[in-house]
Amino acid sequence: MVLTIAVVVARLLRFIMGRMIRGASTKLKVDPTKYNFLKNAVEFIVYIIALIVLFNSIPTLKSYGTALFAGAGVLAAIVGFASQSAFSNIVSGVFIVIFRPFSVGDRVKVGQLYSGDVEDITLRHTVIKDFENRRIVIPNSVINNETIINSTLENEVLCMFIEVGLSFDSDVDQALRIMQEEAMKHPDCLDNRTPEEIESGIPQVRVRLVNISETALQLRAGAWAKDPATGFAMKCDLLRSIKLRFDEAGLSLARPQQTVYLKQQTPDA
Repeated sequence: MVLTIAVVVARLLRFIMGRMIRGASTKLKVDPTKYNFLKNAVEFIVYIIALIVLFNSIPTLKSYGTALFAGAGVLAAIVGFASQSAFSNIVSGVFIVIFRPFSVGDRVKVGQLYSGDVEDITLRHTVIKDFENRRIVIPNSVINNETIINSTLENEVLCMFIEVGLSFDSDVDQALRIMQEEAMKHPDCLDNRTPEEIESGIPQVRVRLVNISETALQLRAGAWAKDPATGFAMKCDLLRSIKLRFDEAGLSLARPQQTVYLKQQTPDA
């Protein structure tokens, strides 16, 4: 009776896990047969439990079973400890599939160290291709506990901030006008305004004096682009064109300055 129940439970769990793994593997675009060991492991655990119950229910086998399963328990503990990290990665991979904080092709920043495009997601790890064409392989259990900045989760359109530090003796209004003109002229600059914003006269590119520090007047222009890659290229172009226009207009960028006071020594009388 115990063995019959064990067989039914093992087959049922194997069927349920098979469907879950096939669904996750379809989303992750990996071969589901790579994870058959999970189904086999669960089936093995069910049979071990059934054998423990069977030995305990027969008095003549109980004494032999105690010694046998004590040794097996130590072995199982060692195997379980060794596979804990792998199982954690697999569970984290399933969570990534279910909750979808990112997908293949998304541009992400993981923590403070890694940035790039998600190239592949498996049940064990996530592969990110960085901007130097290197592959960063991050275990799913690690990436699941990190703060992820996803630039393409819902909408790839983003606002790029172009910031420059202007010297105190320069014309702020002229500098703001130049930055706005250069951004508006760029072919990749999008008009992301709503009809209400257009009707109210809000400019396509907003430029502001955002800070006055000890060394510079900090100016910022917000220009929209269709995706992060286009936005980065546009930002680089605008920094160059704005610098050239500033030079033509006689506007100076801020330079770090340091005032040094020299104390003059008076000769002893």
